This record gives sequence, structure tokens and C-alpha cells, in this order.
Amino acid sequence: MAHDKNENFAGQFSRDEDTFLFTSESVGEGHPDKICDQVSDAILDAVLAKDPYARVSCQCAAKTGMIFVCGDVASKAQIDYQKIVRETIKNIGYDSSSKGFDYKTCNVLLSVEEPEALSLTSHFYHEPDSIQNENDPAGDQGLMFGYATDETEECMPLTILLSHQLNARMASLRKNGQLPWARPDSKTQVTVEYKFEKGAAIPKRVHTVVISVQHDEHVTMEQLRRDLMEKVIRPVIPPQYLDQDTVYHLQPSGRFIIGGPQGDAGLTGRKIIVDTYGGWGAHGGGALSGKDGAKIDRCGSYAARWVAKSLVKAGLCRRVMVQIAYAVGVPEPLSITVFSFGTSKKSEAELLQIVKSNFDLRPGKIVNDLNLRRPIFKQTACYGHFGRDELPWEKERDLIF
Repeated sequence: MAHDKNENFAGQFSRDEDTFLFTSESVGEGHPDKICDQVSDAILDAVLAKDPYARVSCQCAAKTGMIFVCGDVASKAQIDYQKIVRETIKNIGYDSSSKGFDYKTCNVLLSVEEPEALSLTSHFYHEPDSIQNENDPAGDQGLMFGYATDETEECMPLTILLSHQLNARMASLRKNGQLPWARPDSKTQVTVEYKFEKGAAIPKRVHTVVISVQHDEHVTMEQLRRDLMEKVIRPVIPPQYLDQDTVYHLQPSGRFIIGGPQGDAGLTGRKIIVDTYGGWGAHGGGALSGKDGAKIDRCGSYAARWVAKSLVKAGLCRRVMVQIAYAVGVPEPLSITVFSFGTSKKSEAELLQIVKSNFDLRPGKIVNDLNLRRPIFKQTACYGHFGRDELPWEKERDLIF
């Protein structure tokens, strides 16, 4: 009789029949896709700093020794693309050929069009005196989702929150010299055992932690794994979530010397689940980085999160997902839908009415309400766009109901 090929894998099941496992991943600053996200948003911020009304769609690709920037920028601003790209890579930590990538010597290729005016169906430019018109239409069609849950103070799923924090911790220790062997490319993955309580997700324990990090050629696996456990995992994950049954896969593939763009090609917008909710809720498919705040993928996603978090913080739901849909050239949303997973004392029709009474979800109004013409986007390009109090869409609105 054939055996299940996974039957001997440790810890593949939850401990109790009424719990379930859920996993989210994150990637570090030096991951090739994240390098591209950061370059795209660094260019966006540089343009917005000089011209808040610019329309920007900036994509990036990376491979060994090369960064390719392409897109459309409708703006009166002039920026130094070469300088911005190289400074971004320097800040990430790729500053030597021994690490597989060097900001000083890499080839930066540009194909950025700067038209005087673009049509409505592309990314048209507004003069400052007209942008205040809150009835500006959506520049594209699309659907966006927002999600919020009361399982953490940030109203984010614990799985993605911990995954981001592990990567951020490694980057901090690498840059301050406490992990001298570490290089910028890293990946984390956290599996949490949950229980549903009347639709709310209740984290019980951390089931599995996976960390892979690029390193120099001198560190031993014993030292690396000890440092990850003592300097990264234990300071990040609250002790109540760890127990003797927690599974740790630290550098499970062994040595990881070749990383970053040398190891894999990178592209802007290829980590949309890492950027949002780690697989919880849903995703409409539109990437975020490299797009100015008036692009519907960006402002719509931020508005959906703003609505969802406001509902949870107001105590109207314990867990909620919000969908908003738009059509090109149409100011009003085509649809707004609220899913409360049975965690609200109000019906979803009542919740929808509360949303409509408290939020104007026209793109032009979202841009003004959240002040999305500022150069605030580079910080979102790593460790997630949500769950960070300094961002305007994370400041819940006081709802009237």
C-alpha cells in the first residue's frame, strides 16, 4: 500500500481537532522583488517631493549587476534616476561585489516616458488647481479588498505581522553589526494554530517558524541558527505563543551565499500577498508599489483597509473584509461589499449603510482625505503596507452610527 508522501513530515497538523493552521510569509529588503518595489517607490517619492500632482507608473526589473527602470511619469519635476536607484540599493545593503550586487558598479538602464499629457484611460496629469475636484473619475477599472481582525492591536493577522517583524529584526541587527554574517536577502514564514470563535480568528500558538537568510562564506550553520533563535525569534515572537512543540526550520536548505538579484530575477509588484494580508481575506490582483496615490489600485486598496480597520476599532466587527470596485472614467464605486464573517451584531446590510454614511469612496476624495500626494510611499515597499500606525490609512475614522 502506498504511503502519503507527507505522512512523516513533523508538525503538519494542529494539535486539536477544533483548531486549524494558517501560514503567511514575508521577504526582506534584499529580496530581488522587494529591491524592485523599493526602487519603484523611491522614484515615486522623489517625483512627488517636487510635484505632488504628478502621475507616476514606475516598474523595475533586477538581475545580476543590472537594474532596469521603465514606466510613465507625467510631471513637471526633473529627478536624477541614477542617483535614486543607487542610493536605494546602498541603503538596502548591497554595497560590495562580494555580496553579489554593488550599488556603485551596477548598470542602471532607463526607459521612462515623460509625456506632456496622457489620456484618461492611461495615467492623465492634473494641474494643481483642478485636482481638488473630488469628483475626479477612476483612471482604471479594478477591485480592491481591505481586511482587519482584532487578533492583534494593529488589526492585522498574527501570521503576517510576525513574518514582517522577523525580517525587520534581521535587517536591523545586520545594519547595526549584531549579525555581521548576514546579507540583505531573507525570507520568513510563520504558521499559527488558530481557533474560530463565532467567526473571529483566535491565535493559540505559533506552530512553525521558517527563516532563510543570505550570509557570508565564513559563518557556520551552528552559529547562524543559534543567532536566529536567540537574537531574532525570541525577541520578536511573544513567549506565550512558543512552546516545546513549536517547529523551527532555520536555514533549512543549508548554505545561502548567493542571493539578491544574483540568485533570482526581481520584478516590481510580484509580492502582493506579502504587501497586504499574507493570504487572509482576498486580493484583487493589482500591485501597489510604483504607482502614485491617485492610481485606483493604490488609493482603493488603502481606502478598503481604512474602512475595515475603522469597523473593527469601532467594535462593530471582530473580523471583516471589504471589497470596493471601480470602472475607468466613473467617479463613484461600482460596488461596496462588507463581509463580517458572523462577528458583528449588525447585519451586513446595516454595516454597509454605516460605511456609506461615514466614507466617501470616490478616488478624488480618498486622495484628499488620506493626503496621498505626499512622498510617503517608499516606507511601504518593505514589511507591508498595512499595520503601521504612521500611515494615514491606519488611523481609524470615528464612525457615526
